[in-house]
Amino acid sequence: MFRYFENLVDPFVAYKETDTPPTRLWPFMLDYSQPFMRVFFWAGLISVVVAAVEVGLIYYMGRVVDLLSGPPAEVWQNHGTEFILVAAFVLLLRPMLHVVDVLLLNNTILPNFGTLIRWRAHKHVLRQSVGWFENDFAGRIANRIMQTPPAAGEAVFQVFDAISFSIAYLIGAAILLMAADPRLLLPLLIWFALYAILVRWTVKRVGPASQAASDARSAVTGRVVDSYTNIHSVKMFAHNEQELDYAREAIEETRRTFQVEMRIFTIMDAVLVALNGLLIVGVVGWAISLWMQGSASVGVVAAATALTLRLNAMTGWIMWALTSFFRQLGVVAEGMQTIAQPVDLLDVPNAKPLQLSKGQIDIRDLSHHYGRKTGGLDHINLTLNPGEKIGLIGRSGAGKSTLVKLLLRFYDVEQGAILIDGQDISRVTQDSLRSHIGMVQQDSALLHRSVRDNILYGRPDATEEQMIAAAKQAEAHEFILDLQDPEGRTGYDAHVGERGVKLSGGQRQRVTLARVILKDAPILLLDEATSALDSEVEASIQETLYGMMQGKTVIAIAHRLSTIAQMDRILVMDGGRIVEQGGHSELLAQGGLYAQFWARQSGGFLNPEAAE
Repeated sequence: MFRYFENLVDPFVAYKETDTPPTRLWPFMLDYSQPFMRVFFWAGLISVVVAAVEVGLIYYMGRVVDLLSGPPAEVWQNHGTEFILVAAFVLLLRPMLHVVDVLLLNNTILPNFGTLIRWRAHKHVLRQSVGWFENDFAGRIANRIMQTPPAAGEAVFQVFDAISFSIAYLIGAAILLMAADPRLLLPLLIWFALYAILVRWTVKRVGPASQAASDARSAVTGRVVDSYTNIHSVKMFAHNEQELDYAREAIEETRRTFQVEMRIFTIMDAVLVALNGLLIVGVVGWAISLWMQGSASVGVVAAATALTLRLNAMTGWIMWALTSFFRQLGVVAEGMQTIAQPVDLLDVPNAKPLQLSKGQIDIRDLSHHYGRKTGGLDHINLTLNPGEKIGLIGRSGAGKSTLVKLLLRFYDVEQGAILIDGQDISRVTQDSLRSHIGMVQQDSALLHRSVRDNILYGRPDATEEQMIAAAKQAEAHEFILDLQDPEGRTGYDAHVGERGVKLSGGQRQRVTLARVILKDAPILLLDEATSALDSEVEASIQETLYGMMQGKTVIAIAHRLSTIAQMDRILVMDGGRIVEQGGHSELLAQGGLYAQFWARQSGGFLNPEAAE
């Protein structure tokens, strides 16, 4: 039975992806609710039926009070069958209705609705560009991905568990009182009008207050995760107190926003108690007055009393459900600031996969300033012939990394074009472009998974033998065999920690090299590929790198000039332009910027801040 209800909706069902999700709350909720519409219909219907049953039982209790005024034997003789049927309904059908209601809410909607939103939100966020991620805290993004789905699920739950039930119950109560005596409806209507004013006052304030509190919590998560992610820097500079102050500022803002939110609930509770007193005195008092005038039976008084006491108990729950509903919508609205943002770097319509035959790269009048007037690249023209090895050097900020990012299409170019084998990379699919490019970065961060998973990231369908061969080629196999993590996993099964923190810099770099070796892409980008290696390991890795380069088009960024001296061509960048190019000897003979760098470097390193 549980499995049937749990599988009524598949949260991973195929859907039409959109680059521009709805940015308004209700269209956003409706969009995610499409697979649940049939379940929502039945959940709402059963919730109304359950409410009607509850009101009906109160009505029947009043009837029983009136029936019991006669002789017991006569009452049983005339109404015994009726009592038995009602008892059977209460014992059998009523629990069945309630069980189905609870199963739809607890086993169909709650687990699957949140899962569907989390899955689709994560899928959408992963499609965002590198630049999009660089403009926010990873912790805040993750927090919104995690807290929005349960908030949306709780909001939907309240719709069917409380809101639809309470509306049906209030309508049923009004019908019951009006049927007993229309005058009993008057105090209920007065109470309901005042109650509606209180609800409106509360809802108007709790949504924004909840969104502010949720945003503050996300800010705390972002700052705390930022500290933990950079814990080495925190410890190295002895900045524990500074980080505590940085976090305390956000934590205090969270406390302040939460206090504002709780003040609303306190006022609501105080006013609600007074209103409920008015309800009880008004309805029950009037019912007793009618009985004393002979206009109402004892059963009517009993039913009115039971109904108002039940409403008294329910109103706090209803109010809390309503405020919870709007509070959760506030959390969803805050989360939408991340998960409803349009994808900012798209494949063009009908983009085709990159067809790479030779590996020639043409860069034509390329300019990119990240939306500013200065920095980045300025009118770059360059052709890399198939299989050519290019060394790229320059001061920090000269534009080297920007060129690489644009080649990978982490950003769209602002002016000009980059072509690979005659195909504009802005017209091909991003995945196909990056599948043909292997890159070893200076920041050799790894996934918090096993060594095997990290190496196979380069080519998931590779065999164990191919993976080990790549590790051996990267001089990584021997140290990998000696690894053991705190869970007792060893060798290639050992986990490397967040960003590979359990490995040394050189070990991380060698695992990264193994991953790129396994990928075996025809275009190779090296950004300080050996910067984390000691001289002895670097010497052996250099042989590996030169082996990797054979038959590939290569761009290698380096501050250690000796690592690129053997390249086919060396490009010197300055101020976003290519100011010199040629072979090592040729550039030295020119006596220009390259020659100055070579003269100033110590131990083969370029001083990236050196003045001309």
